[in-house]
Amino acid sequence: MWRKASAAALLALAVGYLYHGSPELPEQILQYITLPNFQSSSQSQNSLEQVISAAWETLITLPTRQWSKVAVGVNACVDVVVSGVGLLQALAVDPGSGLDHEVLHSKEDLKEAFIHYMERGAAAERFFSDEEVFQRIARAAAEYPGAKLYVGGNAALIGQKLATYPDLMVLLCGPVGPKLHEMLDEQIVVPPDSLQETDEYHLILEYKAGEQWGSTQAPQANRFIFSHDVSNGEMSSLETFVASLEEFEPELVVLSGLHMMEGQGKELWEERLKEAVAAISDIRRDIPIHLELASMTDRDYMNSIMQEQVMPIVSSIGLNEQELLFLSQAGEGPHADLPSWKGIPDVGRVSDILLWVLEQHGRSDPSSEADLTRIHFHTLAYHILATVDGYWANQAAAVMAGARVASSQACGLQSVDVSKVELKAPLEFHSSHGEPQEKLSLNPAEPVTVWRRGNVTFHLTPVLVCKQPLRTVGLGDAITAEGLIYSELKTQQPF
Repeated sequence: MWRKASAAALLALAVGYLYHGSPELPEQILQYITLPNFQSSSQSQNSLEQVISAAWETLITLPTRQWSKVAVGVNACVDVVVSGVGLLQALAVDPGSGLDHEVLHSKEDLKEAFIHYMERGAAAERFFSDEEVFQRIARAAAEYPGAKLYVGGNAALIGQKLATYPDLMVLLCGPVGPKLHEMLDEQIVVPPDSLQETDEYHLILEYKAGEQWGSTQAPQANRFIFSHDVSNGEMSSLETFVASLEEFEPELVVLSGLHMMEGQGKELWEERLKEAVAAISDIRRDIPIHLELASMTDRDYMNSIMQEQVMPIVSSIGLNEQELLFLSQAGEGPHADLPSWKGIPDVGRVSDILLWVLEQHGRSDPSSEADLTRIHFHTLAYHILATVDGYWANQAAAVMAGARVASSQACGLQSVDVSKVELKAPLEFHSSHGEPQEKLSLNPAEPVTVWRRGNVTFHLTPVLVCKQPLRTVGLGDAITAEGLIYSELKTQQPF
């Protein structure tokens, strides 16, 4: 007892001495001093991670009305996952400086683009133009020690995740070769016209947090994806997909793979995008369409998707922080002058861009003819669901479900293990980067922060980030699938 009393007296003397010399110091000191809390709460006994994980289990509930049939298309392939640094070393490529390339033409381009993204810890996807060189790299990747083959392509991955719900019937349309067909969940229906004789392979070069190659060090784990994939690159399955919807009669359509067309060149993608929009427009208006975006570099292409072509005719989109910022840069939206995010993306800035998308390209104005009413945004540390009021229900559960699957799947687990994850989301943030702004905070016991701007509601939840992720590929697709499973479309609003 006397030891505690002595420690308290010494602490009081120290604070008193410092206060005499600098009256503003005690406030600073108190930030680092935790006084005994004799009314200890469950939150102080448990880690924040435990509190959040337990809250998720209580608060994540399925909606009243659930989807029974979902159609997913149109990019599908076999992913070959290997160590990026290991493969490049096996290809006898020396480390050097990074440089982004919109299209890869050689091993040198591949190395430079890989380093460019590795040093930023960012994900990216590129088209490799030379089929012969790509096939040689693909063979080396498949034979590299520890290489793994997985179901790949956003549509196939979303389909696989949806198929884990036994009451849900899933149609998958895309270029499905024999190897991919063998790997798909047996619950997934593949139309005969989607089957092809050979598989499309995508190479996924992963790197770990802190991994070094030459002078480059990765700030966080991520991956670089590339392929020479003509079927997916031309979205050749799109018309088959739309034609199969009449017989399948889905309640929800999930569309992905538009990013694959970017590598075809402007003349080709301009024409194909018009055909794609015509095909998508044939889908019945009362069926909501979710569009999953992916890494792109061509501002003209992104603008075509955003402004006059695809975005106005879909009801929901999913994207990450790179895609969101690029979308704003292409359309000269908020914070378009930011070259890239530094560290964890600022919540206020993200909120500004999400609002701008729904106001400029969505139906936040009731008189707008656009269908877009929902955006599911995900970044490493937190997720946000932004929805126009009156169209979607159960969005708090939906955003938490997406974060929960990110926290478990990255660690290769079926459920969250709090010893293997950490909270990286800010506990305090603002609703906007500009004025007016509302100061907001995160309550771990109720881990969804909600705010409104006009008739748009934002739901934010933290991610419990896996400390040693086993696999980062497909996380965005799993997040999207879970978010949609837990979302409910309000019946009074036809699209």
